[in-house]
Amino acid sequence: MKKQFSHALFGSTGGYAALALRVPVGLILAAHGAQKLFGWFGGYGLTGTGQWMSSIGLEPGYAMALLAGSAEFFGGIALFLGLLTRPAAVVSAFTMLVAIFSVHFDNGLFLTNNGYEYALTLFAAIVALAIQGAGRLSVDKALQPRLFHSR
Repeated sequence: MKKQFSHALFGSTGGYAALALRVPVGLILAAHGAQKLFGWFGGYGLTGTGQWMSSIGLEPGYAMALLAGSAEFFGGIALFLGLLTRPAAVVSAFTMLVAIFSVHFDNGLFLTNNGYEYALTLFAAIVALAIQGAGRLSVDKALQPRLFHSR
């Protein structure tokens, strides 16, 4: 059981290619989360993002902003590091689905009309990480033998 849990949480079939997904996607998500949480990079912070979320029907807006911002910021950092990659990817993928269907879907595919193509691209990359894991160059790979192999 312990070995199955270890493999599900930390195992990976991603090799080095996962690094090419994790680093940019993690940075992008963390930056978007920082906009929502802290108002960095031209964002509106929790209060402004919460008001906007309320205006589109995601209530309570402040709590939704906190959840989305935290999922993006902390999930992005975790993906960047390759730390608890699968759980971080699942939470981040769910956050992208909410963004796609609550904000972008009615605008069509293309980003020029505030469509869902960008969020869908992030979703696809994140799902790939959830399936394949963090890859060889990751904190997950380093932790797995230390935490779950009997001595």
